[in-house]
Amino acid sequence: ALSPNTVCEVGCGAGEILKQLSLMQQYNEVQFSGYEISDDAYELCKQRASKRLTFYKQDLIEDEKSYDILLCIDVFEHVENYMGFVRGLKEKGKLKVFHIPLDISVSSIIRGRLMYGRDSVGHLHYFTPDTAIATLTDCGYEIIDMMYTPSFAELPSKSWKAKLIKLPRHILYKISPKLLSTLIGGVSLMVLAK
Repeated sequence: ALSPNTVCEVGCGAGEILKQLSLMQQYNEVQFSGYEISDDAYELCKQRASKRLTFYKQDLIEDEKSYDILLCIDVFEHVENYMGFVRGLKEKGKLKVFHIPLDISVSSIIRGRLMYGRDSVGHLHYFTPDTAIATLTDCGYEIIDMMYTPSFAELPSKSWKAKLIKLPRHILYKISPKLLSTLIGGVSLMVLAK
């Protein structure tokens, strides 16, 4: 189990992840910090600030501070120079937790869905499990652990096609999350690195 004194999230958005972590009993001695460069997102996150939760409207890489744990949750796929960004985070935390959407699958390529991620949520870069891990190792990180997260289970099924594919995704996720990622998609990769 991780027992940090300080936790930071880069690209914290509305700040909800940090807010929820700060409310957990096991982290009642931890100081939380969130960094956000978007004006709109900063306006949202600063409303969640508390005695142990502080938000900064600045680029973490330009700050001198470092933390016990750095969270980078669904962020670097949005950054133009993503490898420079990931390298810049290396000294900002003793341990790093990355959550990386895995947008490239056989299905996404056949259906021409890669542009959907770019247009709907601003993804500039797309990853498979192997390219996500290669990005981190190429940037000098040592991978400690990793797991797949079922992002398909969290999203509402808007169309009948999305509802229809949910059951095969659940079954395939139980058999092999990596195979699900490769064939159909709908999963992300959580990586603990140093």
